[in-house]
Amino acid sequence: MLLLSLNFGILFFDRNALNFLMPFVQPELGLSNTQVGILSSALSLTWAVSGFAVGRLSDRLGSRKPVIVIATIAFCACSLLSGISHSFLMLLGARLLMGAAEGGVMPVSHSMIVIEVAPERRGLAMGVAQNLGSNLLGSGLAPIILVPIAIAVGWRMGFYLAAIPGLITAALIWFTLREPQAGKAKTKEPTVTLQQAFAERNVLLCALMSILLVSYLVVCWTFMPLFLTNTRGFTPDMMSWLMATLGISAGIGSFVVPAISDAVGRKPVFVAACLLGLILPLGAMYLNGSIWILVLVFFFGWALNGIFPLFMATVPAESVDPRLTATLTGIVMGTGEVIGGVLSPLAAGAAADVYGLSAPLWIMFGLTALAVICALGLRETAPRVLAKRALLA
Repeated sequence: MLLLSLNFGILFFDRNALNFLMPFVQPELGLSNTQVGILSSALSLTWAVSGFAVGRLSDRLGSRKPVIVIATIAFCACSLLSGISHSFLMLLGARLLMGAAEGGVMPVSHSMIVIEVAPERRGLAMGVAQNLGSNLLGSGLAPIILVPIAIAVGWRMGFYLAAIPGLITAALIWFTLREPQAGKAKTKEPTVTLQQAFAERNVLLCALMSILLVSYLVVCWTFMPLFLTNTRGFTPDMMSWLMATLGISAGIGSFVVPAISDAVGRKPVFVAACLLGLILPLGAMYLNGSIWILVLVFFFGWALNGIFPLFMATVPAESVDPRLTATLTGIVMGTGEVIGGVLSPLAAGAAADVYGLSAPLWIMFGLTALAVICALGLRETAPRVLAKRALLA
């Protein structure tokens, strides 16, 4: 679990590198806000297609470790391509290839964890695998490492250095990670077809939440650094630390939020996290005075990130046959990436060109408000909570 989390963290370091380096890339390449959104949308599109195709393929073949190793080496190569890009079209091609390389990693990783981890600890395990590394490395360390590098030696070097750790984890996975045996997965749920799985209300609601909240994250990653530097007037160094706060918050949340959901239930945690997500865009736009208060707003507002592995994998896996985990994770994640991750940066970039960089933050607010409504419709699936209810019934 920890090795998969480390690998996904390095993957997210590469994915988010462009967002944190954008205040340097945009003026050098002469990009509009719409083009900034297109670059984010391109990666989300191929990420989604890859997530669905690779997840389903691994379910059918029953072979997971080679898929993760090949994908890891591929996204390292794409980071190098981003660094040598000298035009919008070349950078666009690099991001398309990077999304294709990265998209299948998390669905396959989740399918390995479902086989290896006991059901009562499934939420915590999936949360750590998806959120700990990705946020501590991809959102926490990435800005405070990459921005100083860009200031000192240029933004291209940031992409070159980001590729190196992935090669190390690819070797570690190949030589140390065991291939889980599907026979170890024990569940009392009956086998269902994919069509029957999507007849389940929870799966549909999770897919809708994926659209809304992937949009929230992608818009934040894409435009928050530009908003903080260009509109609020923060220095790139201060921007990097504010963005790093998001990674620290989500890194802690990768343990805390899923563990709380294991104890008190998925639904109340979903609702509370979505409500906290409302304060981040409002604070970024309107909070003045002490920078430490803004840091706290960023920290608690980003607790929303802790529920991502829950609606992308845990709740769907607990609602239908867990053997469909990789397929369902690929589809739920893919739905969010295709509809949310692709369309939202385009819309936010176009809105920013017309109404200013505060427009993407208002879009974030509206997306989270809709996610609260979806969360209220979920059916509880946490095994520990359901067991307690059965005893009381």
